Amino acid sequence: VVPRAAAGAGLVAEVKRALLSLDPLLPLAEVITLEQLVRHSQAQARFSLLLVAIFALVALALAAVGIYGVVSFSVSQRTRELGLRMAMGARARDVVGLVVRQALGIAAMALPLGLGVAAIASRLLPAMLFGVGPADPTTYAGTAVLVLVVSLAASWVPARRAARIDPMTALRHE
Repeated sequence: VVPRAAAGAGLVAEVKRALLSLDPLLPLAEVITLEQLVRHSQAQARFSLLLVAIFALVALALAAVGIYGVVSFSVSQRTRELGLRMAMGARARDVVGLVVRQALGIAAMALPLGLGVAAIASRLLPAMLFGVGPADPTTYAGTAVLVLVVSLAASWVPARRAARIDPMTALRHE
């Protein structure tokens, strides 16, 4: 079995020989297969989409780092409060739940703004959207879920750290 690329290259050579046998002065600058032509015509769009995907992953990573930093700072500022809660009988999972719920609440409040900006931006890039409409609800729902999952993951570590606060140390703090 001959691979498609090799078969196409052999076919191009055969076509060139056949055409040159008919007219030796025929200018044959670039003879390529239809598959190669399609690949060349889509190269710019593929590169642009690759850049958009890379920027989206960088933005997602920056969002995760930002959420982690904000929640971590919040936990460090609330050490006394969280220690008092634990001294009053709150369990570790209650403290984790409190911190994570607050982080997810902030993310959920910011989500409509982000989705609105995405809806506006998607209207500016219709040529880059292959097989997806500018108002595709599945894409928006998937993006919202992804942002909430990243928020959950980014807030989990500071929340676990908050749950390990020693109540006596926290009450003596400051």
